[in-house]
Amino acid sequence: MDKLIIVGKYAEKFNIKLGIDLPIDDIFISDGLNKHIQRRHPNCTQYIDKIPQIIKNPDYIGTNPKEPNSVELVKVFEDNIQIGIKLDTTNNYLYVATLFDINSSKIQRRLNSGRLKKY
Repeated sequence: MDKLIIVGKYAEKFNIKLGIDLPIDDIFISDGLNKHIQRRHPNCTQYIDKIPQIIKNPDYIGTNPKEPNSVELVKVFEDNIQIGIKLDTTNNYLYVATLFDINSSKIQRRLNSGRLKKY
């Protein structure tokens, strides 16, 4: 199994704002996340170190209707960066599943549809 590193704490405010019920607990990343980003989103590797900052102070938060037990956090840097945090229901821990860039028009559409909320 990959080594897990704590990168932040899930905030109860996320649950309240989104009307969901994820555990208020540490959020982890694994070695697999680095590999995933290098393979699938190589233009975003410089943002891996920003994950704690994204968790601590996102600009937008939301949920993916297709992914139960998950939350999406978006932070505006030079690029708009979204991370997906999922609950591992087998071992009961939160982890960052992905990190990628998202364009401003997609953020706007998701704000209009209610999938994302300004944080």
